[in-house]
Amino acid sequence: MKFRFSIPVLFCAFLFCFGSLVAQETTVMVRALAKDAKFIGSSIGGAKIILRNAETREILDQGLTSGSTGNTKLILQTPKKRYDKLTDETTAGFEAKLNIKEPTFVDVEAHAPVNKKQAKVISSTQLWVIPGKDITGEGVVLEIPGFVVDILSPQTHERIKASNGINLKANIIMMCGCPVTEDGVWDANQYEVKAIITSEGSEIKEVSLNPTNKPSTFTANTNLEKGYYTITIYAFDPVTGNTGVDKTNIIIN
Repeated sequence: MKFRFSIPVLFCAFLFCFGSLVAQETTVMVRALAKDAKFIGSSIGGAKIILRNAETREILDQGLTSGSTGNTKLILQTPKKRYDKLTDETTAGFEAKLNIKEPTFVDVEAHAPVNKKQAKVISSTQLWVIPGKDITGEGVVLEIPGFVVDILSPQTHERIKASNGINLKANIIMMCGCPVTEDGVWDANQYEVKAIITSEGSEIKEVSLNPTNKPSTFTANTNLEKGYYTITIYAFDPVTGNTGVDKTNIIIN
């Protein structure tokens, strides 16, 4: 008995036999690099990495970067040539595993630093990922601009007597957690740190904060009359354009 197969049937059988529609696990290394600084890793809680199918918005994988911030000399103080690496086996990153059946256009996002809500930014890019073609080594590196600014004093909703001076104090670090110090790798003298004090939407005054002996700590003193105030402290680097902001509210009795 003889069997006859049409061309479409034979083609479908060919696809099935050779597994062209079988998903393959494909690795994509993703890293978050703080602008003018180092990699965002375990020491500051990491960067949240999300990889999505750009067409369907399906999340293909997600997780946190982990590992060290990397080698300061290699990242910031060594001239770079083409293909020179900034990372080693301990440098922070997230190794995503994507199960894909065909070349897939992927959105890659880094939300960083994930634990510092007032400083967190989203950096993203897109790329094609080919089944079975791993992207490893340096991988996909997303730049994270800015500073992490934390107001240490005054405390939120603190009540202060008008007769008392107000101590303004802020902690300023790079997005990777690296410290800011006078004449250091990240020079505190290079940055502009100021407090903008407003009341009911009107600006009352602007006060400059100065670096102290304690790393990353800036301070100033001022006085205010009775009222409700919003204090906004910002950091700005005129060389790189890095910025950062934190806000608090106080009551002067």
